[in-house]
Amino acid sequence: MYSEVVQELRDVHAVSARLGTAISIFGSARVATTSSVFELAREVAYKLAILGYAVISGGGPGIMRAALEGARAGGSPAIGFNIKLPFEPLDVEHQDISLTFEHFFTRKFAFCRCSDAFVIMPGGMGTLDELFEILTLMQTGKLEARPVALVGSVFWGGLLQWLRTHPVSSGLIAVNEIDSIGICDNADEVVAFLSGQLSD
Repeated sequence: MYSEVVQELRDVHAVSARLGTAISIFGSARVATTSSVFELAREVAYKLAILGYAVISGGGPGIMRAALEGARAGGSPAIGFNIKLPFEPLDVEHQDISLTFEHFFTRKFAFCRCSDAFVIMPGGMGTLDELFEILTLMQTGKLEARPVALVGSVFWGGLLQWLRTHPVSSGLIAVNEIDSIGICDNADEVVAFLSGQLSD
């Protein structure tokens, strides 16, 4: 296992050296290609790509496929960080740069090492895990502060309200850690938020 992990980390460093400004897009693998959320993720990636940002996502279906399709359509590199899972097929068709990981922790490191910003589309346990891992690393100073955009105020609004009502009001989270998160409902809002943050 040790040599496997070392090789995965070497591969991450090699990829990161090839990228300019890159944005990771997270979201559910269970989103159908016919859904409005799939199309929104594709549009977000496309509009980021035409501005010259590389787009990184996972290697599964759903939001991940939408992001990589959009990146390619916009003319920027589509980078897939894949994970081997028994219940989810790899989907590498739309990847210009592809890494496949055995371990979640090295894959998470890859997203953090290679990304200048993060877009969080609707998702389940995996997406929530990725979101809170990023926020925790930034809170603890293990990852330099980077823009985070949640897409879908209806989907994410309840979570943000709960964070303000309970952890923030109890003094467990600083209010600025929540207020710094962008909440967007369309591709133009995502692009405006991220490009504004990244140009500062």
